[in-house]
Amino acid sequence: MKELIIAFGLFLFIEGILYALFPSKMRSMIRKLELVKDNQLRIGGLIFAIIGFVIIYYIKN
Repeated sequence: MKELIIAFGLFLFIEGILYALFPSKMRSMIRKLELVKDNQLRIGGLIFAIIGFVIIYYIKN
């Protein structure tokens, strides 16, 4: 559970620092995200989830 909380904190840190350093770029990226189809977002999210799982699996073993 401790590692999950650390991972969530790291996610928030990285997300926050991107918005703090590049606010206009992040706003622009969010606007462009509206043009992407739901299916493309779903597939991209699934791919990143699998990559994240593989990274965690190899680090833990």
